[in-house]
Amino acid sequence: MNMSTASFSADEVALFLKENPEFFQQHASVFSNLRVPHPHETRAISLGERQIMTLRAKTKDLEWKLSGLINNATGNEKISKTLTQWCCRMLAEPDPTQLPGHIVRSLSDLFDLPTIALRLWDLPRLADSEFTQDVNDSIKNYAMSLSKPYCGPHQGQEAATWLGMPPASLAVLALKPAHYDQPFGLLVLGSDEADRFTSDMGTNFLEIINELASASLTRLNGVADHSEPSRA
Repeated sequence: MNMSTASFSADEVALFLKENPEFFQQHASVFSNLRVPHPHETRAISLGERQIMTLRAKTKDLEWKLSGLINNATGNEKISKTLTQWCCRMLAEPDPTQLPGHIVRSLSDLFDLPTIALRLWDLPRLADSEFTQDVNDSIKNYAMSLSKPYCGPHQGQEAATWLGMPPASLAVLALKPAHYDQPFGLLVLGSDEADRFTSDMGTNFLEIINELASASLTRLNGVADHSEPSRA
C-alpha cells in the first residue's frame, strides 16, 4: 500500500499511540505543537493544556465525592450520638410501664418526627393501656410478616391510621427481640417529607432502634410484683 495515500481510523491511531508510548519522546515537537479543540469554547488549545483541564475536572469531582463522604460521616455520627442518648434515657427509666410513652416522646424529639405511634400486645404488665388499643389479628399477622422495617408511602398501611394524620412517608418496625419467636408490637414513624422514608433507603439505624426499643420493652413481659417486702 502506498503510505502517501493510506488512511487510518481514529481507533487505529489511538491503538498505535497506546502501543508506542515512546512516540512523543521521539517526536517531542509534535507533542508541543499539537492543538486540540477546547471542550467548552470554539478555540483550539495545546494538548498539555487540555490534559491540565481534564485533571482539574477529575480533582473537582473527587472533591465533591470527598465532601459527600464527610457529610455522610457527620450525619452518621450525629445519629449515633442521638441513639446513645435515647438508650441512656430508657435505661434510666425506673418504671417499665412508662417506657412506651417514653419511646414515643423521645423518638419524636430526638429525630424530629411529627407523628409516632406504638402498639403492643402480649405484655402482661401493660394491660388496658392506650398502647394496646386497635390491635387485631391482621396487625399481628402483618408484624410477623415483617422481616425488616417497611419504608415507603402510607397507602395500604393499616398501622398508618394510628398516626392521626396521613404521613408523606413512614417506617414500620415489628418489635421483636432476638430471643423471641414472635413480635409483640409495631412502632410506626411518620414523616411529612416524602423522601424521609423510601423503599430503597438503608435500614441499619432503624434496625438499631428496633433492637433497643424491643429490648427495653421486654421488662413489661411479666407480672408486676406489688407485694410488700418481708420485714424481720
